[in-house]
Parts: sequence; C-alpha cells; structure tokens
Amino acid sequence: MELSQMTLEIFSKLEQKWLYQCDGKKTRLLSIDGGGTTAIVAAAALVHLEDQIQARTGDSAARIADFFDIAVGTGIGALLAAMLFADAGSGRPLFTAREAVDFVTENQREMFRATRGGAFRRKIRYSGKSMDAVLRAAFRRRSDGKDLTLKDTCKPLLVPCFDLNSSAPFVFSRADAAESPSFDFELWKVIRATSATPSMFKPFRLTSSDGKTSCLAVDGGLVMNNPTAAAVTHVLHNKRDFSSVTGVDDLLVLSIGNGHSSSPQTTKLRRDGDCSTAALVGIVRDGVSETIDQLLGNAFCWNPNDYVRVQTFRLTPRFQARGRCWRREG
Repeated sequence: MELSQMTLEIFSKLEQKWLYQCDGKKTRLLSIDGGGTTAIVAAAALVHLEDQIQARTGDSAARIADFFDIAVGTGIGALLAAMLFADAGSGRPLFTAREAVDFVTENQREMFRATRGGAFRRKIRYSGKSMDAVLRAAFRRRSDGKDLTLKDTCKPLLVPCFDLNSSAPFVFSRADAAESPSFDFELWKVIRATSATPSMFKPFRLTSSDGKTSCLAVDGGLVMNNPTAAAVTHVLHNKRDFSSVTGVDDLLVLSIGNGHSSSPQTTKLRRDGDCSTAALVGIVRDGVSETIDQLLGNAFCWNPNDYVRVQTFRLTPRFQARGRCWRREG
C-alpha cells in the first residue's frame, strides 16, 4: 500500500513532536478504530510508525508499546492494539507491528470465513468457530502455551463492546482485571467480543476468570467505533496508573481510523429510506467516529499538536489512503 503525501506529512509532524521532543512528561495514548476487515489504514500507519521509532532511536528492538502509556481499540483495531501490547512473558510485546499486520493478513480469510444461513439461505454470516481458533492461537504465550488474559499486557489496555445483558457499553480494562479476577478475561475472548458485528457474527458470550462476571457481547463499534474518548476519560480518572495526569494538557493522543465502512456512494438507500442492517451499522460507525473526533478536537483546541487524528477520505481500487488531520487553531 502506498501512503499519500498528506499522510506522510502528518506522520512527519508526529515524529517531530513525539520522537525528537520526547520529554517524558506527557502521557501518550494510542487509539485504533474498528470498522472493516482489513484495517488497511491502521496497518500501514502502525508499521510506518514503528519503523520510524527504530530509525530515530537507532534501536531495532524498540516497539510501539515502548512509546505509548496506554492503548485502546475497537473491533479489528482492538486486535492490533492487543497484539502490540500483549506481554510475551518477558515483559516485551508479543508481536512487532509488522508481525501483527502479517498475522492479520495471512489469517484474514480464516477469520472471516463466510457461511450461509437464515430462513432463505441468502444471509451471509461468518464462522465464529473459525475466528475463535485464529484469535486463540494469536494470544497464546509461546513459552508455555498459556492463554493470555487482560492482566498479561505490557501497558494498560482498553477494549469496548456492547453488553446485551445490561443493554449498555462494557469496557474491558487491564486496570480492573488487576484489581479483581471478576474483571479478568482471556484476551482472545475480549477481542472476539469486540469483533462480534451484528451483521456478521452472532453475539459472543464470555465469562471472567472466576466465573462471577459474564457478558453477552456485540461489536463495541456500535457505540464507540472511535474509542479515543473512552481512553481519555479512563486516563483522567485512573489515578493509580496515571497519577500525574490532571487534564488533557497532560496528554499526547494518536488516533488512527480504519476508513469508513460505508459512505454516501456505497450505502444503498431505497426511496423510502429503507436500507440493509449492514448499511445501518456502517452509518452508526461513521457517525460515532466523526462525532468523537470533533469533540476531542475541541477539547485539545489550546494544544492542537497534542491530538493527531489520521483518517481516510476513501479507499481507491489500489488501496491508497488519504490522511486527514483535524486541528483547531487558537
């Protein structure tokens, strides 16, 4: 994939701000959107960022997790975030950015293996069992074969879903998992929960390590496809892990979009306004992402360089991406 000149310019500014002027005084937050099955934009951005970190530091062992204090992701964005922040058992990340992207690329067909169901055998869904097997293989510790849990990450991790039991968002958090086994879940199940898009997968049920907390999950992207605001709120209120943070002035945020799952050109509406479930899900995702970004843009208006959002306008047939960064000056 080739990145457009605008995207490269955005990352040039990012590198200058975060790599050259690293003073360690601000808390760095990485957010990756859900949406789509390929994560083209996020994949290219993460590989490019880790390559630049290694080039600037002169350390080939440097990882993205070394330069961020917390990660949050929804859907396939959560999968990438978890792969980059999961602890291999030595205190180091389980995957490099390139290894994570390669894993997703190589297993994409298996993860999204189509099946046909429904009364008329026309509705296409995806095999949950196939997805389960791939995710469990990804988050199994290589030294002893142990399934990793939320506690087994190098840095704090947040993953949202929507819980049908409570009819409310549910955010999986390493901070909560560290405090109580009632909030510690196997990592592969957490990613499976946030990936259960209603138009693609059936709701996914998971239970905590001690069996006291259960969740019937569907895709968190329905309520926070762009999960940046949830992460900002978590950091501002989590005084145990982020005691030095008093407001957004203490944060540096990189928010990466995965491209719109729908657009005015691709969403097919009938004259009476009716459309498919998949199209409605896409509209919700896009609306949430755009609204959250505008709100955060306003929150960082006094420090516009501390909030960087990379998002596509569209994906061309050659999968080229255009970057967009919203900033409010003054």
